[in-house]
Amino acid sequence: MKQNGSFQQIVDREKGLTKGLTTGQMSMIAIGGAIGTGLFLGSGFAIGQAGPSVIISYGIGALIALLLMGCLAEMTVAHPTSGSFGAYAEHYINPWAGYLVRYSYWACIVAAVGVEVTAVAVYMSYWFPAVPGTVWILIFSGILIYVNATSVNLFGSVEYWFSMIKIVAIVAFILLGSYVVFGGNNPEIGFQNYVNDGGFLPNGWSGMWVAVVIALFSYLSIEMIAVTAGEAKDPQVAVPRALKATVFRLVLFYLLTLTLMLAIVPWALAGVETSPFVKVMEMVHVPGAAGIMNFVVLVAALSAMNSQLYITTRMMFSLSRAGYAPARFGKLNKKNVPVYSLVLSTIGIGIAAVIHAIAPDQAYLVMMGISMFGAMFTWFMIFVTHYFFRKKYSGEKLPVRMWGYPYLTLLGALLMVSLLFTTWFVSFFKGTLMVGIPWLIILSVAYYLHQKKNRNTGGQL
Repeated sequence: MKQNGSFQQIVDREKGLTKGLTTGQMSMIAIGGAIGTGLFLGSGFAIGQAGPSVIISYGIGALIALLLMGCLAEMTVAHPTSGSFGAYAEHYINPWAGYLVRYSYWACIVAAVGVEVTAVAVYMSYWFPAVPGTVWILIFSGILIYVNATSVNLFGSVEYWFSMIKIVAIVAFILLGSYVVFGGNNPEIGFQNYVNDGGFLPNGWSGMWVAVVIALFSYLSIEMIAVTAGEAKDPQVAVPRALKATVFRLVLFYLLTLTLMLAIVPWALAGVETSPFVKVMEMVHVPGAAGIMNFVVLVAALSAMNSQLYITTRMMFSLSRAGYAPARFGKLNKKNVPVYSLVLSTIGIGIAAVIHAIAPDQAYLVMMGISMFGAMFTWFMIFVTHYFFRKKYSGEKLPVRMWGYPYLTLLGALLMVSLLFTTWFVSFFKGTLMVGIPWLIILSVAYYLHQKKNRNTGGQL
């Protein structure tokens, strides 16, 4: 496909990053970001809202993720760059849209880093209940900041093995869970748990729908592959392969693990104080298994945090190169890493540490709520951007094409609007729109002032 000249300018201004990521590493980065607290800790909160019908909730989340995969694959293969969907919104809608998407996504992932590091404190308390969670937040944050500051190759290798540990553990859990459910003789374990304690829909269809919001958070990070395309060795081949592999693995892992988990653990016992996975291991009396699983979920949280630090750093780098953030954040060190952007993007760690010190029991849920709006807004804008992208190239042959355009693209956008609207009627998520709408207004004012300054001075921030 012939590349648009003006978009080539976006690609050129974001040059300088090392193209060292393989298809496998890209897929593992996205899996690393997604298979974190969303499955291992957040699933407990989702089960509490929906009961056994949480399986439907995660299925709807999977549908949205599949639609997003198609849109992103098409646009990213056409335009592989680190600015990714922010750059696409800038080019195919307008610069204001690109500004909103980049900053909203950056803030979302900064908060998501806080979610993961808060989970680290929860998991470490399993072994060291007397040690303040803030201590673990600082120790592990320092290690991962070093990994991200060194080189993209080191980051990619660390993330690959982090994610591999999680995948092996999930497969082992699925095998063990299958044996317990289908080969055991415990009358308290089985699919009858789906209808006990209030039935399959104990909180009604509304409870199931609310859990979709939480399920969506579990799929958040598949879009990371679009950002890694700017540092991929062969993005035209790697991006569609990595997206397909990531989405299908996530759907399989989430639905199978939840199906087995709900057959073993009554849904009313799930919560966020201890991972539901740990509860399963304790219930089936596997010696030392609870400690092993707690180690796995610790690795999961660290892996997700590692991926998110990488992504939020690249998004701030893109903002700076576009002139929407101070030029310092677009500078690279000797290893071609935007280290100033990395330092700025650790702000979520500081926020998480403060919240954990003030209200440790609520820290995880508070940070997840903060992250929610940016994630949902970004996914909505990806669907909107794809609609305009395809209109521009309707008569041309694209290397990868999204099926069912424009109907499935519009369906994805409609589902995202519906979920955003739903957050207003749920007490815990009400802050999503209460924070999100003023956030977009503030960003819009900042964009207007930035453009006015540029017209007057012709300069960068």
